[in-house]
Amino acid sequence: MFLCRGPEIETWLGVDEGVDPAIDNDWSLLPFMALSDGAHAVAEDYSYFTLRREATESTAATSLFGISCTRQLDANELVNRPAEVTRSTVQKAVVVVSDSPQHFGAIKAQLGVVTAAWFGQKDFTDLEILQRFQESLATLLKNQEGEVDHYFGISLRELIHEFKWQTLVLFKCALLQPKTLFFGSHCERLCMMQFALVSLIPGLIRHLQDAADPKFNAGEENLVIPTSLKTSERISLLAYMGLPLQIFGKGSLFGPYTPLQQLDVLADQDTKSYIVGSTNSLLLQQRDRYSDILINLDDHTVNITSAALRNALILSTPDRRWIDFLTQTVNDSWDETNPSRPKDHGYAGSEEFIRMQFEEYLLAMLSAVKYKIYLERNKDKETYISDFDGDPAAEFSNDWVHAWMATENFRIWNKFTDSHLFDIVDPKHPCSGGLSIEDVQRRLAQ
Repeated sequence: MFLCRGPEIETWLGVDEGVDPAIDNDWSLLPFMALSDGAHAVAEDYSYFTLRREATESTAATSLFGISCTRQLDANELVNRPAEVTRSTVQKAVVVVSDSPQHFGAIKAQLGVVTAAWFGQKDFTDLEILQRFQESLATLLKNQEGEVDHYFGISLRELIHEFKWQTLVLFKCALLQPKTLFFGSHCERLCMMQFALVSLIPGLIRHLQDAADPKFNAGEENLVIPTSLKTSERISLLAYMGLPLQIFGKGSLFGPYTPLQQLDVLADQDTKSYIVGSTNSLLLQQRDRYSDILINLDDHTVNITSAALRNALILSTPDRRWIDFLTQTVNDSWDETNPSRPKDHGYAGSEEFIRMQFEEYLLAMLSAVKYKIYLERNKDKETYISDFDGDPAAEFSNDWVHAWMATENFRIWNKFTDSHLFDIVDPKHPCSGGLSIEDVQRRLAQ
């Protein structure tokens, strides 16, 4: 844990004396990640980012995850004003660096309270409250152990309410691993949208060890083909089906908040794909250079600059039926006073309901693609018998399936999964079938 003062690190807490993790790991851009562009325009903001931790004698290089809370104070209100404070406003960030982002929800709640209390003292030389917070972090994280994945930030209900059918476009886009750029003037919301999207791939929040550096490939290097399956246990089923998909492996990057100082990493020839966020409008002027798809959260638009990607992301009729149903379920239970929960507090339209729908969709898609591969390998054999009509994968859009089969995460998934997954999960789209009058009526109503 540390404090940021302007574009520099002021103090580390919880590290051995004489140790500076920023120097040891070459984190020269860390202050720019912690203090986002535009943070001076709001009373409080949060930034989320990824960091590369260098290898040591006992540990391999891996990704770390930062969360910062930024506040500001009128310099005239300071009880103890140091000589170096020459500006009218003092801006600082309190930052926690963790080896996983899965408990950031619990950390953020405490971080916000502690940062507000520290600013409330109006004396930044008194660090006792921050010291106590740092010492309590180990207990806080231990209490979270064994909990189900703690998803944080913007709810999936809000994601679907805002992007409607394009939520499925963004989900399928992430699996194609293009260069994905999120833009928004509110940093916390910018980061939360990306985490919400990433969390739709079951288990991925817990497996982001390669996210901070396109050179990392530990996910694939440590994979083994599952040899056992308990269909009654969800975790066993998901692992057997090859989840989570490795969308942040070698050549890929995840940077929820990525400052302009990090653009050289995005432009590097070894960086093939990423999901990153920026609050700087300069990137909007260079979107063709830095993105295949740009999601602008300020004006709620999705702009696909690549023609091939645009064709691959046209939803099939079953896709539209599926996401239209999900959107309608969320809208029918929408509560303006509490967007994160259905107004009747029921299961339909809840966060868990949405996650289960996406999980069902993804498992069916994986099964259908395995069946497609099986069909192509056996089409000329006389003994070949098809248990399903036609090619079920076509209902997920042939253009998309062909594009996905050209990705790195498909290569890894196909290599480390059984060839007969369709014997475990039906290779059938959850909303299988052609265009009906009900589909037309639903779209007109929307």
